[in-house]
Amino acid sequence: MFKKVLVANRGAIALRIFRTLRRLKIGSVAVYSEADAGALFVGDADEAVAIGGAAPADSYLDADRIFEAVHRTSAQAVHPGYGFLAENADFADRCERLGIVFIGPTAEQMRAFGLKHTARSLATEAKLPLLPGTGLLGGLPEARKAARKIGYPVMLKSTAGGGGIGMRRCATAAELTAAFESVTRLAGAHFKDEGVYLEKLVAPARHVEVQIFGDGQGQVLSLGQRDCSLQRRNQKVIEETPPPGLSDQTRAAMDAAAVRLGTAARYRSAGTVEFVLDPRDESFYFLEVNTRIQVEHGITEEVTGLDLVEWMLRVAAGEPLPRTSPPASHGAAIQARIYAEDPARDFRPSVGVLTEVVFPAPLPEGVRIEPGVDRGSEVSPYYDPLLAKVIARGKTRPEARARLVEALRRCRLAGVETNRAYLIEALDLPEFVAGKVHTALLANVDYRPATIEVVEGGTQTTVQDWPGRLGVWHVGVPPSGPMDALSFRLANRLVGNPGDAAGLECTVVGPTLRFRAPAVVALTGADMTATLDGAPLSRFRAVEVPAGGLLSLGPVQGPGSRATLAIRGGLDVPPYLGSRATFTLGLFGGHGGRALVPGDVLHMGSAPADEPPVSPLPAALIPALRESWEIAVLPGPHAAPDFFTEEDIAELYATG
Repeated sequence: MFKKVLVANRGAIALRIFRTLRRLKIGSVAVYSEADAGALFVGDADEAVAIGGAAPADSYLDADRIFEAVHRTSAQAVHPGYGFLAENADFADRCERLGIVFIGPTAEQMRAFGLKHTARSLATEAKLPLLPGTGLLGGLPEARKAARKIGYPVMLKSTAGGGGIGMRRCATAAELTAAFESVTRLAGAHFKDEGVYLEKLVAPARHVEVQIFGDGQGQVLSLGQRDCSLQRRNQKVIEETPPPGLSDQTRAAMDAAAVRLGTAARYRSAGTVEFVLDPRDESFYFLEVNTRIQVEHGITEEVTGLDLVEWMLRVAAGEPLPRTSPPASHGAAIQARIYAEDPARDFRPSVGVLTEVVFPAPLPEGVRIEPGVDRGSEVSPYYDPLLAKVIARGKTRPEARARLVEALRRCRLAGVETNRAYLIEALDLPEFVAGKVHTALLANVDYRPATIEVVEGGTQTTVQDWPGRLGVWHVGVPPSGPMDALSFRLANRLVGNPGDAAGLECTVVGPTLRFRAPAVVALTGADMTATLDGAPLSRFRAVEVPAGGLLSLGPVQGPGSRATLAIRGGLDVPPYLGSRATFTLGLFGGHGGRALVPGDVLHMGSAPADEPPVSPLPAALIPALRESWEIAVLPGPHAAPDFFTEEDIAELYATG
């Protein structure tokens, strides 16, 4: 076995591999980019080596820098994880030439299965069922002719790459014409290969894959099937094993087909044979082979008791397969991927600093969490936005689903927007509960989060609470909280909140906010000429905002410089040092420790059940704002002679 292994990857998969290396008492080496210098996985390895800039091309995809790190640390082997160089045949070849063990399949196998049109040829030779399709297309005229022969709808696919990139559904000749150029251009940009081909589209369809493992000498085992049908934009979101509702005969036939293909290729290490399945008659067709460990490998481990990373290490070290027959599978397991993305804005990636990361602790029975982040982690725009994988196992599928939903409910992540709540809604879909899954099922999720989108941030709009952050001067943190505490408390009173509920304090020029769910708000303090959907919004009274409502606060008119906006239920942000108030100089509290910027998403809290809004506010309680104020002061320590002479102080007091 190896003494030291370098992991040429990042995030959750790097942490997952380190866990197995520690158990086997094998030294671990992490490589990291500038953007990942403070990442969780970097501190988890025995050694860590910086390899370049934030862009993947300058670090994780730069083979020269990876090999420099290998030689510097005297690592004997490289585990590529998934993504980046995991399916790069040239990298695997170079490892072999340099005497470094590549923990994965051979370069020849990567090339054979890496291009989907050649993989189809191999599948044909192994007598796997295939959808009607084509080889590489010579251009649009050939594509149109082939599509007419196959029959619409068809799927136009890039032969290279993966992850759902370079695929387009075409229901008509016009759609095929419109898609052809963009798919070929996308394929060239992402994979340096513009080759495309056509396949008959199955709709409705299920995406089912078989986990295989080979010793490279001709022995290949099937380790079970996984259903990966819940996808958005062809990207897997929720996976489970065993696939619900499939007959034993179909599952056995898929296993046999996958093993047949792997045996023909004398496959080595972990791989996945993917199929598209027609749920109407359970007919299935070869799709592609992923020559690496999968993001969803954990659910297979949960029902089989195996450690696939350990198997990869042992086979790469020249040991035989740990088993000579497929393991028994027990129960069911489901995985949900938590991404830094906003489902309400077409899953737009969300970046920033995670101000709260809480996973269930201790872990409930049957729950496994593979995080890639911790509180304080920065989610950058450079990499896949996967934050964590949450896996639940049960004796039955309903038990596994219930455990997964409860685990997701107990997860809390703040500072960036995530799909956590969306995942819960997907798992609660009646069709999913019944096991009637298909690749278009997520279109049925009616996601309406109780959130507020920041369209414009204003001059300085911050989340505050009352009385704020007090009593921590001894650690160098001055008091935080609203400048106009009276207006802040009155706004909360108007909407029926407790006085300490978190709200917004706006300075000089207010924000523009779009409410994704109905809300009750109140505006107090300085007059910022607020409008709701273009109509004037009165101050010092509770106002109902409809879902989709646009609230705009302009520049201050008249005395004062700050206004308070309270939302019934308050704003759901994590407390820091006993308060939700933003301390901008300290970069903590509130939303991301800073003033709001366009694109931020604020979560509304649950409205109090026993506190009805109080509106309008009696006139006697409305504060009178003035252009000038008279305040009383006392001499402080800076009035001492060490700082000012007595003449200086007299001059200061005499100046009016």
